[in-house]
Amino acid sequence: MKAKALKECDHYTAKYAECATGRTFSVVWKCRAQAKELNNCLHDYTNDKVLEEMKKEYALQEESKRPVGFDIGHFPSFHPHNHHPHYLSPTPLHHNNHLPLANTPTLKEVPCKDRRLKQRSRFYGMEKTRSLLILYATETGNALDAAERLGREAERRGCPVRILSLDEFDPARSTSTLPSEKFVIFVVSTTGQGDTPNHMKAFWTFLLQRSLGRQWLENTRYAVFGLGDSGYQKYNFVAKKLDKRLADLGGIAIIEKGLGDDQHPSGYEGTLDPWMSSLWAMLYNENPLLFPKGVNISVSDMKMLHPPKVEITYLDSHEVYPQSLAEIDLKSFEKEIVTSQSMLFGKRSSDKSKPDCFLKMVKNHLISRPGCGKDVRHFEFEALSSTISYEVGDVVEILPGQNPEAMDAFIKRCNLNPESYIIVKHRNKDDFLEDGVTNVPINLKRFIELTMDIASASPRRYFFEVMSFFASAEHEKERLEYFASPEGRDDLYQYNQKERRTVLEVLEDFPSVNMPFEWLVQLVPPLKSRAFSISSSVLVHPNQVHLTVSIVSWTTPFKRKRSGLCSSWLASLDPNQRVCIPAWFHKGALPAPEPSLPLILVGPGTGCAPFRGFVEERALMESKAVPTSPILFFFGCRNEQNDFLYKDFWALHSQQGKVLSEEKGGGFYVAFSRDQPQKVYVQHKMREQSAKVWDLLSKGAAVYVAGSSNNMPSDVLAAFEDIVAEEGGVSREAAVRWLRMLEKGGKYHVEAWA
Repeated sequence: MKAKALKECDHYTAKYAECATGRTFSVVWKCRAQAKELNNCLHDYTNDKVLEEMKKEYALQEESKRPVGFDIGHFPSFHPHNHHPHYLSPTPLHHNNHLPLANTPTLKEVPCKDRRLKQRSRFYGMEKTRSLLILYATETGNALDAAERLGREAERRGCPVRILSLDEFDPARSTSTLPSEKFVIFVVSTTGQGDTPNHMKAFWTFLLQRSLGRQWLENTRYAVFGLGDSGYQKYNFVAKKLDKRLADLGGIAIIEKGLGDDQHPSGYEGTLDPWMSSLWAMLYNENPLLFPKGVNISVSDMKMLHPPKVEITYLDSHEVYPQSLAEIDLKSFEKEIVTSQSMLFGKRSSDKSKPDCFLKMVKNHLISRPGCGKDVRHFEFEALSSTISYEVGDVVEILPGQNPEAMDAFIKRCNLNPESYIIVKHRNKDDFLEDGVTNVPINLKRFIELTMDIASASPRRYFFEVMSFFASAEHEKERLEYFASPEGRDDLYQYNQKERRTVLEVLEDFPSVNMPFEWLVQLVPPLKSRAFSISSSVLVHPNQVHLTVSIVSWTTPFKRKRSGLCSSWLASLDPNQRVCIPAWFHKGALPAPEPSLPLILVGPGTGCAPFRGFVEERALMESKAVPTSPILFFFGCRNEQNDFLYKDFWALHSQQGKVLSEEKGGGFYVAFSRDQPQKVYVQHKMREQSAKVWDLLSKGAAVYVAGSSNNMPSDVLAAFEDIVAEEGGVSREAAVRWLRMLEKGGKYHVEAWA
């Protein structure tokens, strides 16, 4: 066998030299496949000796009870890419340690019917030293996507993986405590102004317990990867504080924390890719048994695709109970939402599926000047089902509808039957809490409409990798494999994320791809509800909710017109038509203030939305002779004539003796940024009124800031620091500390959005 392998070396070397002169990708990849066959041939020759050496070393280390480790670097490995500079995956092919050790139980030998029962197995301790636990906390789905990517890459290297949301992992449970985990990877996002994702809050509260000693995690090795946006002041704040807390509890970092940045030209993957490569190398040094297939595995090395994580049962309409086919009313619509959401891949049992109520639009009014370049709407809704209940400062989430033409095009492109009914189930029962709702059939088209974002969101990188397995045209397969490779990451970002290409557009660009619907259900981005600050008081408008929405639209680098799904859909609705809108109410970052609390409000643009409700409610209190404190409000827009939102409303409440009047100790001040040669922003108006600002601050006022997340929150904070230092007669450092204490005391609130 050795002679045969050596005889072929010169032949393949010549082939690579020929490719290097400039052949197509298909020729290169064909030669690469031949090289892999040669490499396997050489491995066949060396594997017997490798296994023999590994067995000997394992036996010796078992006697001394030392950790098992192997050094196989001295065994030969043929590197075909050394002969071909265009080789797409320049990584060593050390697969010598892929065989199981004698007398060593594999995971398949562990007597266990359910994955959770492994915790009770006597092999569980050994399993944890050879497996990874990946815990994630997400708000938009990016952290889940990154966690699943880490899991896939680990499994490709032969490492068993468990992936759990942080709200599903109970660190206090006696049978599965965090200290019993040998290797843990945390993937966490930062929301708002340094806020913890909702799914992580209970876990974080547990970690902050003083009863956890400094040696609590002394046997646990961990790694933290954060997802954030450097445009925010508290960039990746959650990942940073989690990393510090884990270290304080005795945990040992496997690698320096990784900080993914949405501002990076390739998004968070620009940091994740190199961080992940370093992580595998460090873990392999810690314990080579973690990766039986070696560390250097690429997408192109995968010849087989694992089955999808969902399975679908198809039913004809005559097989479905008659009541399921009845005319849609609110109750059945609610049932469809709950059913479809329960089947959605990645949906956690703790997620809220049932809408709080259904809304009907009663007013759709343009409040910016037509043709000014900005389309800002005032929407009013009434409840159709239950009574609306919320407080000022709260947030409402709306599930948008989808374009019917895009729906039909997607169904036709994927060769689906829109009349069929389906039941979607998850293959891995541990990743999904099944209930009776999941066994209720739902119309296929309705399922797509309620759960799959086919014409707005861009697919993830793994979508392109899976597509490559179902492409019948060779040139499409090559391009998809390239997009899924590390070398093609930047080109994929330009094609996909930068252009905000939709799932439907991608499928149309690769017509030979015939992807099974199971994979589409798993990989198409979920249709997400959109959150809006409420711009009304329910005390003033019973059973109504008002929104102030800027209709999102932009042009891509290739001059393609794009628009926001939810805002554009809302703008297209006719109040005279009865469209049922699913809605969920919850607390935002701006708590409702007491009437006696002085307020300093800063809200440029649509950031004024929540403060309209604040002013409405306080004016109502005054009309009922309830004592109220003054409000000082700083508003900003581009031009007085174009986008001075709610101009008459603010003028009304600024009149003598009213809520925003100077006579009450408050005031209303506007910064028009484009009405003069030099730009003027809200922070400039704040400095002009520094004495008034300091007077209210010294009287215990609370600060509320809302609006764009770009530079506004940090610029406003800097203005407050200047005012406190100047008017308070203290140093800048003391002013910074004072404002930090104000924030910790619950009197400095920020709600910002991209």
